[in-house]
Amino acid sequence: MQPIQKYLDGQVLLFDKPLRWTSFDIVKKVRILTKVSKVGHAGTLDPLATGLLIVCTGKFTKKITEYMGMPKEYTGTFTLGATTASYDLEKEPENFKPYTHITEETINETTKQFIGNILQMPPQHSAIKKDGKRLYESARKGIEVKVEPRPITIHQFMITKVELPIVHFKVLCSTGTYIRSLANDFGAALGTGAYLSSLCRTAIGDFTLHNAYSIKSFEEEITAYRNTETAV
Repeated sequence: MQPIQKYLDGQVLLFDKPLRWTSFDIVKKVRILTKVSKVGHAGTLDPLATGLLIVCTGKFTKKITEYMGMPKEYTGTFTLGATTASYDLEKEPENFKPYTHITEETINETTKQFIGNILQMPPQHSAIKKDGKRLYESARKGIEVKVEPRPITIHQFMITKVELPIVHFKVLCSTGTYIRSLANDFGAALGTGAYLSSLCRTAIGDFTLHNAYSIKSFEEEITAYRNTETAV
């Protein structure tokens, strides 16, 4: 079966990444369906996150770095009253603390210290490389690696709903921001601990989740194209 020409030439594709899929799972699916080998994504989403993933094929793979540098918008939930080693639900909650005394006013006020240009410590369970090895490889062996905080920008940090211990949020931030780290730091600032319990990327620059393919809809489009091609 021949590659589909338009994907071979180059396309920018928006996908709604399903829960527990890796970003590379999407790339692999596009390669299989289109029979095009030159495919890449513009910014990893963790398996426990959902939402917008930009996938480029053909000549548009040259624009991946440009797309990766764009601001990103996320929605999701923090859970107060505990922390996890991964800052999300990859690891079990621990270090339980009371949270019922925390008011909605305090939660909203605490967001202010994270808005603007700040330094953020990346999670130990991350794909950042130190001395040629990814941090999560050491973390899974129980080894903590010393890393430096990184400059990021939080353009907007809004609390959209409070249902203790769940706090719903919306964040607009620069590339390089770890929302997992924001959850952990936010919980520390509140004194209750917190971890990221759900996350959805809703926009990258002007690209929005509203215009994204589901895996099913993309597969159906490719199948319909193949059927038309065969009929001709």
